[in-house]
Amino acid sequence: MSDPDRARVLAAAGVSRETAERLDLYVAQLRRWQPIKNLVGPATLTEVWSRHIDDALQLLDLAPEARTWLDLGSGAGIPGLILAIAGQERGIRVDLVESNARKCAFLTETARLTGAPARVRNARIEAVIGDYVGTDVVCARALAPMTQLLAWTEPLLKTGTTGLFPKGRDVQAELTQAGAQWTVVNDLVPSRTDSEARIVRVTALAAPSHR
Repeated sequence: MSDPDRARVLAAAGVSRETAERLDLYVAQLRRWQPIKNLVGPATLTEVWSRHIDDALQLLDLAPEARTWLDLGSGAGIPGLILAIAGQERGIRVDLVESNARKCAFLTETARLTGAPARVRNARIEAVIGDYVGTDVVCARALAPMTQLLAWTEPLLKTGTTGLFPKGRDVQAELTQAGAQWTVVNDLVPSRTDSEARIVRVTALAAPSHR
């Protein structure tokens, strides 16, 4: 079945024919594995290009010079595996950290089939985060509140890594709560897929206050 949003999303992203074919393969894999692994909300499969592909691709524009990316709680590879597929021609490499072995099986097989420059790690975030100091960008989608995301990524954000965290309508409340524990330098970028959503771009982080 052809998704009516496919052409619009691909045109807006300006990807090559080869990249479009790899994204098509990702979508086919997602639909094939979904009944077994429950990777995404079933209703979103009918809008996979607008709800998932475009939502991931917009992150590339927010860090155009970045070459090394880390995606936490990768799940179905959104945004990490999609970023690896779409960013391959600009030399991007993405590490995907996921604690669920069943989802890692999907990520590993789909990365292999698409030839995406992605490495899958079946691990808990807190056990491996220190390995990624010096990474250009860390991202996570629909994983945890900002306070928890900052706690996990502190070693990276304090040493120059940029954080890109897509959030919904409660983003300001999450940032207010996080601000009670952290000094966060960030800006909010409007999402091009949801008028109420924002992408939190964190460019610096200070240690928690112990007052």
